[in-house]
Order: sequence, then structure tokens, then C-alpha cells
Amino acid sequence: MKKQNIRTLSLILCMFSYLLVGAAVFDALESESESSRRRVLEKKRNEMKKKYRFSEDDYLEIERVVMQAEPHRAGTQWKFAGSFYFAITVITTIGYGHAAPGTDAGKVFCMFYAVLGIPLTLVMFQSLGERMNTFVRYLLRKAKQCLGFHRIQVSMENMVFVGFLSCIGTLCVGASAFSHFEGWSFFHAYYYCFITLTTIGFGDFVALQKQGDLQEKTPYVAFSFVYILVGLTVIGAFLNLVVLRFLTMNTEDERRDAQERASIKRDRGLIGSPLALRGAGGEEGGERRRGGGGGGGGEMRGRCGRSNSSTLFLPMEEGTSRTNLISPQMEGREEKGSRRRGGLQPDSSLGSLCSCVVCYQLGLCDSPLMSGCEHHQSVYYNSVSYRIQGRSPDSVGQRSGLSSPGSVLSPGHSSGEFPRSRRKSV
Repeated sequence: MKKQNIRTLSLILCMFSYLLVGAAVFDALESESESSRRRVLEKKRNEMKKKYRFSEDDYLEIERVVMQAEPHRAGTQWKFAGSFYFAITVITTIGYGHAAPGTDAGKVFCMFYAVLGIPLTLVMFQSLGERMNTFVRYLLRKAKQCLGFHRIQVSMENMVFVGFLSCIGTLCVGASAFSHFEGWSFFHAYYYCFITLTTIGFGDFVALQKQGDLQEKTPYVAFSFVYILVGLTVIGAFLNLVVLRFLTMNTEDERRDAQERASIKRDRGLIGSPLALRGAGGEEGGERRRGGGGGGGGEMRGRCGRSNSSTLFLPMEEGTSRTNLISPQMEGREEKGSRRRGGLQPDSSLGSLCSCVVCYQLGLCDSPLMSGCEHHQSVYYNSVSYRIQGRSPDSVGQRSGLSSPGSVLSPGHSSGEFPRSRRKSV
């Protein structure tokens, strides 16, 4: 199983386990408190019904009116300041729920506005986070240099530590300000800042909801807007530093696996495919040699380069090395010479060497070298195994076959005719 699949399954299991743990903890912490609050509210409702003598329907109507009037406690919500506040909560996905479009046209525009605004906001905060991290890294490097550190390189641990301190400082500054302006406790103000900057946005604590705050307290309104945007940038920088490294792990692994698969395919293509060198001297050469006759020698020499019925195979075994036996300059010179002689287009000089060996074995040439055999058409290949078949030293001077293991020289000439042949490197 791929490492990416294992990581994905592990993340799914961890998420569900985390959800189960969270559900159990919240159940234990909030269940009893909810039951007690509900009993208190029921008692108060019954007391109000007895005191003011209204029916159940009257009570439900009063409850509906109070809930609908809740968003209007801060004054007019849909003037420019309130609308700007609502737009911030939409594109940052905070969504307090303190205000919502009431018309169908407003709801339609809100959907299209969110579709375009949310991706733009995410990209902007990510870009700002990267720039902020770059600036912090520069400041840390300069600080280390001024303090006389030998190593001024900023590590990932340094950046994470500074990012964590920045997040804590941002939350504390906001908690202090909102506790002063809203009259909340420091803990509740800190809770509001955390829920806001993590874009959870429950809506149980919402700033700027006192009577007339949006229209009368302009500096406080400006501070609230700026704080939300700057705080989201700081949180985005920290998340970009820590979380996005894990988000890109699957992509990096997929790219690495693709490169490995491509490399394996290339290696298999080089190692697994046999290298077939089609030399000269086919069945006609063997038959002509068995039939004898001097007059036919010229005819056989004429056919030597044109016949491809006999093949010299040099199989490439796994683990065997390859090399380019002919330099590019030599290939270029031989190609030009061939074109001048007969318009032929060779590919390499190794086939010529092998063809000359065959012709030399068949008695058609006086030398196994290319310079001594000019009567055939050369077939060229760029690379071949190091290991070919050679004659043993005690048979020097005798004509012998040179071939790779398992090669076929011509019909009637098998490796059994050369008992003293052995493997040898070229």
C-alpha cells in the first residue's frame, strides 16, 4: 500500500477518534449545566405567566419578538459601517450570525459575493503570511548577527516559536481592548478573540453590538475592523508556517513516486531488452561455403552486406554494464564516408566490427577488423554489453568465432565448433 494511502487512512482514523474524544468531553462538561439552565428558564417562564396572566400563545409571541429585535440593539445594521462589518464576516468565514440578509436579492448576492470573496481572501492571507514570515526571518537573522551568534541561520524551530508568541500576543492585545470597550471579563474577551481569529464565529460574543456603537464610536469601529484583519494575517502566517507543510506532503510523495516509476521503466527498458546486431553473412554464406567454388566467392562477397537472414544477438543481461564503444567524432566521420560511398546511413560502428568477425569466420575476409572488410553494408548500434565471447590465448592464429553467449553466427556454425572459447571483456 502506498505511503500516501496509509497517511490518509491514519488521518481519517485520527480525526474520528478526535471527534469521539471531543464529544465525550463536551458531554461531560456541558450536559449537566444545560439541564440546570433549562430548569431555571422553565421556572422563570411559569412565574411570568402567573404574574402577568398571559397564555402560552402570548408567551411564544413575546419570545419571537424579542429574538427578532436582538440584531437591532446596536442600531441600524445595514448602513455602510454595519454592512462593511457583515462583509468582513462573510469573506473571512467568521459568520457570527448577528446579522443576515432579509431579502431574497440580498441572499443571492451574498452567495455570489462569498464564492468570489472567500478564495480571494484565503490567497491574500496566505501571501501576507509568507511575506510576514520572510520579514520575521530577516529580523531574526539580523538580531543574531548583532548579538554575536556564530550561527545566524534561522531554523524552523525559531520561526515556530516566534509565530506562536505572535499569536499569543495578538490574542492578549485584543482581549485587553475588547474587555475595556465591551465590559467583558478578560477571559471572555480572550475567548471572543480566539473564536473570531480562528474563524469559528459562534456569535455568543459579538463586538459592536451595544446601542449606537456602529454609528457613534468610529475609532472603536475602525480598531475592530483593523484588529480582525491583522489578527487573521498573524494566524495565517503561523498556519502557513506549520500546517501547510503537512498539507503538501501527499503532493510531494506523488511527485517522488512518479519519478521513481519513470526511472524504473527506463532501467527496465535498458536492461530487459536484448540488443540484436544484424551482421553480414547469412544462410547464403553458409550454403555457399559448404558448396565451395571460387567463382561464387565474389558473389558471396557481393551479398555479404545485403543479407540479414542471419542475426548476431548480444543479449543484455540484468546487472551487465553498457558502454558506448564508438566516439561521436568517429561516428560522424564514418557516416560521411558511407554517404560518399553509397548513400548509406549507419547508426554506429559496432555492427561493422561484428559483421567483419562473421565474414572473417566464413572465410570471406582476410581480417576481422573493419579496415580489412569493406565489402559489406555496416549496421550500427550505439551500445553493447562489456562481455562477449573470445578465443583462448592458445588458439592464436586460428580462425575462430567471436560471439556473445547464446549468439547465432550462421546456420551450420554453432558454439560447439569452438570448444576453447571463453568469456572475455573488450
